[in-house]
Amino acid sequence: MVEVRLRAVRVDLQSNTPVLLLQESDGLGRTLPIFIGAPEATAIAFALQGMDTPRPMTHDLIRDLLDALGTDVVRVVITELRSSTYHAEIVLRHNSHEVSVSSRPSDAVAVAVRTGTPLFVVDELMDAEGIMLAVDEDDEGDDGEEGGNPDELVGEFRHFLDTIRPEDFSA
Repeated sequence: MVEVRLRAVRVDLQSNTPVLLLQESDGLGRTLPIFIGAPEATAIAFALQGMDTPRPMTHDLIRDLLDALGTDVVRVVITELRSSTYHAEIVLRHNSHEVSVSSRPSDAVAVAVRTGTPLFVVDELMDAEGIMLAVDEDDEGDDGEEGGNPDELVGEFRHFLDTIRPEDFSA
């Protein structure tokens, strides 16, 4: 497995779709881009910014449930690309027992950001889909958080939500 970090959450200008950029922590610096939905991108951006919401968002609820049950999130692994859809697993530990739970990558990353859990990509997937991508050096925030300036991220997603139309989802 290749350890990765959440390098950025951006909106692809061509498709006007949010995309996660998961970059190798060591090695060649390959990046795995994963297109995600706007609500999940917003949830990740909120977590990166440390925004508090009046009520827990779904990923906050998952974190809180796991904490209440004494269960740790050990790692998140992006496991495969099947029929143009990425798949992930959230590996949990309760006492000494580990269990993997299938997840969408966006949800898994949203939970990982909230729990400080390391992210991984299966070697074969990074070899097949990883790309060399120039990411601006200013994508790392002033506070050392990865993923860009949180205010810019939230602004990008607000713009995305303001400009999206129902017909953009038709085939």
